[in-house]
Amino acid sequence: MTVVKSTLPERALGVTGTALQDTLVDLLGLSLIGKQAHWNVVGPRFRSIHLQLDEVVATARAHSDTVAERAAALGVPPDGRPETIAATFALPGAKDGRLRDTEVVELMVSALEAAVGRLRERIAATDEPDPVTQDLLIAITADLEKERWMFAAENRTH
Repeated sequence: MTVVKSTLPERALGVTGTALQDTLVDLLGLSLIGKQAHWNVVGPRFRSIHLQLDEVVATARAHSDTVAERAAALGVPPDGRPETIAATFALPGAKDGRLRDTEVVELMVSALEAAVGRLRERIAATDEPDPVTQDLLIAITADLEKERWMFAAENRTH
């Protein structure tokens, strides 16, 4: 078996590998939250929120693939197994059963905000060790902030 050798020094690889794995878990979990809400949303804004959730899921899944491939390219095996996600996922999740459209909006704002906060910590952590990964994390943050803004605008009354 051939093992991919990283171009990064060992210490930098440790920081970068952790940032990538934690981001992978957040993104895969975010896609699951989005799908759970997508299947269970009810209320007058059902259709628009139902479709908006698919946008979040598509964004999270696309970025999760990029993150996993970056980790693999550096010689860090990405771990997206269900048991890993279940054991390490830390974002707010959906409750069981039907979800009112307003609840879904609050859930997605909260989950996206938490994901962005965690990404910003990883952006800071990867500044020195791996600017390439940092750039990737910045791009993901921009996309998730946009999704958060779109959901936050849904419940604004003024």
